[in-house]
Amino acid sequence: MSLHVDIVKRFPAFDLEVCFDAENEVMGLLGASGCGKSLTMRAIAGIERPDEGRIVVNDQVFFDSAAKVNLSPQMRKTALLFQNYMLFPNLTVEDNVAAGISRSISAADRSAIVQRELARFDVQPFAKRYPAQLSGGQQQRVALARMLAADPCILMLDEPFSALDSHLKSILEQNLSSLFDAFDGTIVYVSHDIDEALRFCDSIAVMEHGRIMERAGARELVDNPQSLAGLKLSGVKNTCDVVRVDDCRVYCPDWGITLEAARSVPDDVRAVGVRAFYLEKADAPGPNVFRMRVDRVTESRFEAMVLLSCLDRSSDADVLVESTEAEMRFLHQRLFWRINLLYEGREALPRVGDETLLRIPPEHLYLVDR
Repeated sequence: MSLHVDIVKRFPAFDLEVCFDAENEVMGLLGASGCGKSLTMRAIAGIERPDEGRIVVNDQVFFDSAAKVNLSPQMRKTALLFQNYMLFPNLTVEDNVAAGISRSISAADRSAIVQRELARFDVQPFAKRYPAQLSGGQQQRVALARMLAADPCILMLDEPFSALDSHLKSILEQNLSSLFDAFDGTIVYVSHDIDEALRFCDSIAVMEHGRIMERAGARELVDNPQSLAGLKLSGVKNTCDVVRVDDCRVYCPDWGITLEAARSVPDDVRAVGVRAFYLEKADAPGPNVFRMRVDRVTESRFEAMVLLSCLDRSSDADVLVESTEAEMRFLHQRLFWRINLLYEGREALPRVGDETLLRIPPEHLYLVDR
């Protein structure tokens, strides 16, 4: 089982240019809204026609602009699960599950397939109901059953949990695991949630502005992101474009500080990142130790996020100006410090206006060149 995608699709203000291969795996497409994730999936399914390029699934050419091949969505035999599940409202649950099964299969075999998938996803009790009579979670299970019943050559899921609350999401993730275990082939999984992608994906491609910025194993993306988009999507709160100073230092214009790194700084370094929970209190001045002022404190159940401004900003650093983008500029010029309340206790929380010494550990800096 394999997937090859190398396509270009041009829009007035946006160009989709993606190239990747996937084997018998769950491949994640991770990126912010509007980056081209769903467009890529729709192009594979035949809903969107690329301007040029090639799409091949299991050695079958779905699209080839040079050879003038463009199979219809029906001929491609893909299974695409949208956010709203797209069940037929006028069909019962069992008829929905049967809808994608080939008409060349006998009635008895069709019925056996339907019953097998109804049982797999525990929706047999609802077989005679219509979608409007089901909860959101039940509708999703029916949609998953329909996907497998159709015996597709590739599975594609477009943010299947975006419309669910956190409790229901955790339950239905088990249904998705059942789907993945039962399918032998390539699965493309679109998401903007790194934790969700980590739970399901073998590899993850980070997308930004219609292009794949990096691709790695799911854990590798978190431990060693290679792009600014990868930093942000892997949960790094503190990111900043930088100017290389020398082999071991970078200057951060937004923060107005120079940081020392534990590893050699690439000649073409673009940005630096550090996770909010790596910032640590310091007792005395030293490398990467700065005077910080607390500007905001936001608490959740088990942690607090502290917004900091650096009092050691260099004199030539950018200053905050009043504009329609003042709030975003305000955030870009500040650092986030995450405090674990279970470990530290609420008595460790600083107050707005407090000043403190904080260290940004050189060994925990990410340096990326794209």
